[in-house]
Amino acid sequence: MKPNPSFQHQSNEFWALVKYASESLGYSSRSIKTSDNSLRRYHQSEILALARPFTIADDIETVVEYLNYRAELIEIYVRPLLMDREKAQEIFTSLRNSYTPSCHLPMNKQKGEKQHYSYFTCIINMLTELNLGGRSFNDNPKNLSLITNAESRLVKTLSRRIDGAYPSILNPIAIWEVKEYYGTTTFGSRVADGVYETLLDGYEILEAEEFSGRRVEHYLLVDDWFTWWIKGKSYLCRLVDMVHAGFVDEVIFGEEVLTRWPEIVRKWP
Repeated sequence: MKPNPSFQHQSNEFWALVKYASESLGYSSRSIKTSDNSLRRYHQSEILALARPFTIADDIETVVEYLNYRAELIEIYVRPLLMDREKAQEIFTSLRNSYTPSCHLPMNKQKGEKQHYSYFTCIINMLTELNLGGRSFNDNPKNLSLITNAESRLVKTLSRRIDGAYPSILNPIAIWEVKEYYGTTTFGSRVADGVYETLLDGYEILEAEEFSGRRVEHYLLVDDWFTWWIKGKSYLCRLVDMVHAGFVDEVIFGEEVLTRWPEIVRKWP
């Protein structure tokens, strides 16, 4: 999912009002009490009422347009892309059997019968390996990413270890994070923390680009239908906001990884 140019380069005030309206009025429609509720649609009168105590310079109509665009995007485009564990396992197995991978294929952090490959991360690593055509990448970063300026002065060390980098964690051209939650039966702080971590990375990357003059592509890849759609619609909304506000270049959802990720990888120099 790439940002819609119509909603890029908006002001801080615009995004503050988007977040305030979403939190105050709710992200999902609660008129029908089911776990599969649709996302809420907003009316201009509602946003005007919320904005009344403040001096709002932005066009309220554009805020409403964006909020309803976001809901349509998630329901029509994002939702069908999300996979469950069985589907991810099927794709992982097919891809692994199609060649002999040399990239890192991590396991999840469960023990005993619950332990299995981190299917989505493995799919991403294999697709990266296949589409780089022999060029190297860091498929298991164990250190923090470093960014220098043209004079090789160290201007930024990112606060968190990311899940992959090309070509390396020293002055990467691209970095990516993976959030897969297959088998999760509850929705706890782990998913919320994952969203906030990506936002922190986005702030740091933008700051690093300003001081180093280096462009760093920043991607987020997420999956699990139950976690994101049934339990986490509000966080799907925040991911869409994050892309349009410029804190991540693209978010790739579920099966989209099979088509969009190879396109991204093949264009890297």
